Amino acid sequence: MYKAIITVTLKESVLDPQGVAVKGSLHSLGFTTVQDVRIGKQLEVTIDTAEREQAQQQTEEFCQKLLANPVIENYRYQLEEMN
Repeated sequence: MYKAIITVTLKESVLDPQGVAVKGSLHSLGFTTVQDVRIGKQLEVTIDTAEREQAQQQTEEFCQKLLANPVIENYRYQLEEMN
């Protein structure tokens, strides 16, 4: 069994209004060294397979078909083997 930890973020070329708002709030709190903030999402998906290759293939499919919009988002993931 594997756990896929998937991170989805907006591409650098896409405006991130939530990130801009958080950056402004941090600056107003005195954290003026903050240069940029990008907001994303993290998902944890448990996959019931003993084969790492199958878990990797399914994770790619999850991301490409549902979890990320390839036009405006990037994704990355790591697989952790579960006992």
